[in-house]
Amino acid sequence: MEMQQFYYDNKIVKKFLYATIIFGVVGMVVGLLLAFFFLFPNLTDGISWLSFGRLRPLHTNAVIFAFVGNAMFAGVYYSLQRLLKARMFSDFLSNVNFWGWQLIIVAAAVSLPLGYTSSKEYAELEWPIDIAIALIWVVFGINMIGTILRRRERHLYVAIWFYIATFVTVAVLHIFNSIEFPVSFTKSYSVYAGVQDALVQWWYGHNAVAFFLTTPFLGLMYYFVPKAANRPVYSYRLSIVHFWSLIFIYIWAGPHHLLYSALPNWAQNLGVVFSVMLIAPSWGGMINGLLTLRGVWDKVRVDPVLKFFVVAITGYGMATFEGPMLSLKNVNAIAHFTDWIIAHVHVGALAWNGFMAFGIIYWLIPRMTKGPLFSTKLANWHFWLGTLGIVLYALPMYVAGFVQASMWKQFNPDGTLTYGNFLETVNQIMPMYWMRAIGGTMYIIGMLILVYNIIKTIKANAAVTDELAEAPELQKIGSARVKGEKFHGWLERRPIQLTILATVAILVGGIIQIVPTIMVKSNIPTISSVKPYTPLELEGRDLYIREGCVSCHSQMVRPFRSEVERYGPQAKAGEFVYDHPFLWGSKRTGPDLLRIGGKYNDNWHFNHMWDPQSTSAGSIMPGYKWLFDNKPLDISNIEKKMKVMRELGVPYTDYEIETATQHIEAQAKKIEQNLNADPDFVKSYAESRKKAAAKGEGFVPMHQREIVALIAYLQRLGTDIKVKDNSKK
Repeated sequence: MEMQQFYYDNKIVKKFLYATIIFGVVGMVVGLLLAFFFLFPNLTDGISWLSFGRLRPLHTNAVIFAFVGNAMFAGVYYSLQRLLKARMFSDFLSNVNFWGWQLIIVAAAVSLPLGYTSSKEYAELEWPIDIAIALIWVVFGINMIGTILRRRERHLYVAIWFYIATFVTVAVLHIFNSIEFPVSFTKSYSVYAGVQDALVQWWYGHNAVAFFLTTPFLGLMYYFVPKAANRPVYSYRLSIVHFWSLIFIYIWAGPHHLLYSALPNWAQNLGVVFSVMLIAPSWGGMINGLLTLRGVWDKVRVDPVLKFFVVAITGYGMATFEGPMLSLKNVNAIAHFTDWIIAHVHVGALAWNGFMAFGIIYWLIPRMTKGPLFSTKLANWHFWLGTLGIVLYALPMYVAGFVQASMWKQFNPDGTLTYGNFLETVNQIMPMYWMRAIGGTMYIIGMLILVYNIIKTIKANAAVTDELAEAPELQKIGSARVKGEKFHGWLERRPIQLTILATVAILVGGIIQIVPTIMVKSNIPTISSVKPYTPLELEGRDLYIREGCVSCHSQMVRPFRSEVERYGPQAKAGEFVYDHPFLWGSKRTGPDLLRIGGKYNDNWHFNHMWDPQSTSAGSIMPGYKWLFDNKPLDISNIEKKMKVMRELGVPYTDYEIETATQHIEAQAKKIEQNLNADPDFVKSYAESRKKAAAKGEGFVPMHQREIVALIAYLQRLGTDIKVKDNSKK
């Protein structure tokens, strides 16, 4: 049989590897800075684009899409060519994929600190960037599928099944969750509201973890672990069961992020059932990975690459056992909104994704540069520093989560809350935040060791060039199953059919959960007293979103005695029908705000936003001084915002839209009058007038500033229904 010569494209792999390393450092440094904000909340006092609320989504996007995303592309582009015995379908598309992805990352790095965000977790980027993501993802898919169709290897190896499922599912998730109505180039509103938005978001959010952080890395595990160990995969049959059961079950599990919320009970329970079932396929993958190392465990002792892989797979097993456990309602009642979830997420991110990426980098760079790794000893140092860093990060967060849950739920014999002040809990867990910062520092030091080691390796070895390979052309044998061929063997040589089946497998769960929630109105009973936000409150809500307040505060009171006593009546589905997007949150660094309206006067909110420690001793909330700047609130888009909201079902009348600016001024002036009741405010306000005059600046009245709009929104929260008065507690 005649052999064909061709070249593997190593240069595109090199580009993605270098981007992985660079953005890994950036994303982790931002994460460490955020960890120190818990210890020094006013570290960047007064600098809006360096505030916690704006940097937190930058950290998650940088780590998920820049670090892990580039590592995924590097591994896929390297392994896919060799598994298919073919160069990538198009060098042009490969480079469009690379440069387009990096431009998206840069756009995120610019837009998120400036406050341009949709607030939806792991999907915060605004609509123009969302469109760019979809386009670049399609480019990646075309390039991958084109390569599969021109392959010289008949059967598709298990890793490729996972790559195909990743492409299809991420495309569906991203597009469906990102449907939004633009107001301007930098502002949009989700087409879904309240309960529906929450379900769609966590259908996306949970499965972004599943199909961006898990399935592609399982594919990489199936390629790189056998390569590094020089052993075949433990079980081909197990890999089949692992793949199909995982992609079918995973897509149903999103509602476990919304247990005890206003989501209909049937959807919550469905999420729980499938989440528990996830243990089987997840551990099937872990077992297949670890047992691939049978007979070579002595090699693990000396090979840093295998060390990274072993801990990565173990971390995957731990996280995928813990996830289903957290989906049990009695466990979720304790863990949700606490630092336990932070620990859980970072075991997966730091161990599974981080260590898999490190192992791949250490394995690939020497082979691509045709020389040894500069220092195996340094790689081992990186491994031990990283491992200890994970332990010192995760364990204190588990402890913090248990402390939070137990303190929030304790009652005195007379029925009052033992720890009625939320900040009592915060003060108790500060030592754990110190330990987290130390653990994160160690992990980053390990990353910097990798940077040094790789730079030295590249300098000492040859330049990365395309690699010559040869293989016979694939002979056609027809689409029918040959004698003795099993169904899955036939499917492995039929990529179109495999892709269609994978698509069906992931669509079933989403359709069954989401369509009834959107179409059946009885899932969201209406409440007649719930009215749309006033124009000023709508502007204030957008400021709340801009500043990332949802990162630290929830707006969802669960049906527990402790929460009802602390915050007020349980949240009801009908309260959120005008919320585009929903703002239920996933972490309580501060207290829940669903019933905050009317609990404190306007002056308290004014002082709290300027200097949180002045109103709440021990608070770790930063000040938001830029909200008080001598510049007017931008209301130029208010009519367009209200018109978009009306298109989405919010019943604004023509008159309300036409008179929006007058309504804003009237409500804002009323808040300014309330502020004038405080002598200290009158005094500081007069001083600021004098300073502006001395500088020759025009003076903006207080009622025209951003802080007033935010106060209006906060004072609205929870006032549409009768709220229990907890002011005496």
